[in-house]
Amino acid sequence: LQGIFVLGLPYALLHSGYSGLLLIVLAAALCCYTGKILIACLYEENEDGQLIRVRDTYEDIANACCKKLSPRLGGIVVNVTQVVELIMTCILYLVVSGNLLSHSFPYVPMTEKTWSVIAFVTLLPCIFIRTLKIVSKLSQLCSLVHFVIIFVVITYCVTQMHQWSWAKFGLSLEFENFLVSVGVIIFSYTSQIFLPTLEGNMKNPGEFRCMLNWTHFFACILKTTFALTAFLTWGEKTKEVITDNLPSFLETLVNLCLLTKALLSYPLPFFAATEIVYSCISKDNHTNYRSPLLVLTVRGSFLLLTLLMAMFTPHFALLMGLSGSVTGAAMTFLLPSLFHLKLKWKKLSFLEKCADISVFILGFLCSLAGIVCSIKGLLEVFG
Repeated sequence: LQGIFVLGLPYALLHSGYSGLLLIVLAAALCCYTGKILIACLYEENEDGQLIRVRDTYEDIANACCKKLSPRLGGIVVNVTQVVELIMTCILYLVVSGNLLSHSFPYVPMTEKTWSVIAFVTLLPCIFIRTLKIVSKLSQLCSLVHFVIIFVVITYCVTQMHQWSWAKFGLSLEFENFLVSVGVIIFSYTSQIFLPTLEGNMKNPGEFRCMLNWTHFFACILKTTFALTAFLTWGEKTKEVITDNLPSFLETLVNLCLLTKALLSYPLPFFAATEIVYSCISKDNHTNYRSPLLVLTVRGSFLLLTLLMAMFTPHFALLMGLSGSVTGAAMTFLLPSLFHLKLKWKKLSFLEKCADISVFILGFLCSLAGIVCSIKGLLEVFG
């Protein structure tokens, strides 16, 4: 729940004002809700009225919804969407790593692309990651580093409390900038891709809903505190990545922590994407046998793909925004609400149906607005 997007939250407040604080809370509630209804789609009631887990993955849910059209159509759409989003996330981590290294060592005569290659070399061991346990340990380290970054920024902001002023919050908003803020805030919470696997690996899956409530609650508190203290400190001078506002000695320290976080974050989306692809290949071959050569080939190809796109794709940030508006909104809002309505329609109350339909419409509008803004930005750049 705590990603690179968090560092852009103060900048989002700059363009959204008081409504940004409300959006942080609303996004937490909506993402928590869609996570719950997505997991609900994994279960069906048996003859005794007990809930039984009859599906294991996002793909299984999609196939169940689209089985009348085609047995595998829904799964294919979901898998392609997941892989695109995960790979774009991996590429973003490489681009960010190159940028952070370049800013941390400005006197070294290397380009950002060269630094990205160096970061890529440190990620080569990802080819040999075989289990989710290793990924989870790296993710724990990643979370620890993230809290160090948040602690450093908030501590510095508290020392500047004497210059805080609520007058820094603006009421007049520019629509396009507000949409950017909405995207940053919403996508700082997205985790739906990983939830079916996470719930399936819990020792007590019955505690999943409680876990989701508490994690989103604490994430909301942390993000609100972080965004608010940082914005009150720098006001209109708030930059897109808040660490750029820090004094030089702290900026270098935090940038190195961010680099560590980016490199530790890479294995999770990388592992998830390669597992999806390998699973599809195994199903096509009607076998679950894991050929070591095939696994290494798939993972090696994905690693190389992320490097090549990070190196040679122009205006990657705009392309990331475009794909994120499509895949992110789809996986977080559109598909969970649509699948829940499809599979549980007869058992849903009127209010639950209204909630799902409202989430779907909201997700569609967010996606459409993000696509329009991203395409406009690409046209301006290439024009």
